Amino acid sequence: MIEKITVPLGNRSYQILIGADILGTLGSQLGEIGFPRRVAVISNDLVSGLYGKAVCDSLLAAGFNPLEINLPDGEQYKNLQTLEQIYDELIRHNFDRGSGLIALGGGVIGDMVGFAAATFLRGVPFVQVPTTLLAQVDSSVGGKTAVNHPLGKNLIGAFYQPKLVLIDVATLNTLELREVNAGLAEVIKYGVIRDQEFFSWLEANASALQNRQFAALITAVKRSCQIKADIVEVDEKEGSIRAFLNFGHTFGHAIESLAGYGEWKHGEAIAVGMIVAAKISASRGLCRSEDVARLTALLKSLELPIELPDYPLEDYVAAMQRDKKVKQGTLTLVLNRGIGSVQLVKVPDISTIFSSILTP
Repeated sequence: MIEKITVPLGNRSYQILIGADILGTLGSQLGEIGFPRRVAVISNDLVSGLYGKAVCDSLLAAGFNPLEINLPDGEQYKNLQTLEQIYDELIRHNFDRGSGLIALGGGVIGDMVGFAAATFLRGVPFVQVPTTLLAQVDSSVGGKTAVNHPLGKNLIGAFYQPKLVLIDVATLNTLELREVNAGLAEVIKYGVIRDQEFFSWLEANASALQNRQFAALITAVKRSCQIKADIVEVDEKEGSIRAFLNFGHTFGHAIESLAGYGEWKHGEAIAVGMIVAAKISASRGLCRSEDVARLTALLKSLELPIELPDYPLEDYVAAMQRDKKVKQGTLTLVLNRGIGSVQLVKVPDISTIFSSILTP
């Protein structure tokens, strides 16, 4: 049984396919959408060792001609130097505009392959096959592609939509629990910003999700992707409500930058970022202390961090001033109105609004 969601973007619309043990259908699914027969399957050694053969066998059986390209594993390699390795291999193997790319892996692979697809020969088609929960519910959907810069996360990138997203929740069985929990932080985010009932469902099903019960995972992934697809349909390039998806990310990205990419899982940093945002919301009367407590309790139940790492306020402020959401010195924060709704708030003085939260 494959669940299907459409991201409706006119002639750039595409489907998200969600199920368990569906990797073997990739070749036939790509055949149905007329994807180029010459493809590069771009992954890392770890993921390729687990799923590369199944993917390539499926492609070969459907008449595709795959080339495997494996990159170093880790957020610290999400940079221009690694991106150049992709270009080198594509050029060396005579890939042209009649070729396509397949991103097989987590968010790092998905972001880099998407950006490579957007820029190689000014654009070739690509598909996302995310193998981490974080990538399945967030980075694989919506067309944001990027690499990091030493001074900030995802500062170099492009909006470029995939042709298909194929999500096999069975791939989550090979993840360590810490990685699954980090992905659940982004799932929780969707409940906070858009769906109070979904948040309550997550509270009731936290254990099933941690235990990787397929039915619970498919429900969580499908609802998360549907919320994101609904938002992207209205605002593809973050001119308005797509910014809602950044709840917890401003401060979370600052943690990742200060700690050094790879020290904190993205979802772990976002968990703390959501707590910070919720406390600011409460201080402004946008949510109740009970809402902050519910969010804190759910994150704790999933073994996610809720305490801020001990960096000076001025370091946090400097990192946030480099955030992509800063325009002419003013930061736009996403603050929750209770559970299930958010609003954008412009902050001209970053230091003042964060000082009461960051200092004892």
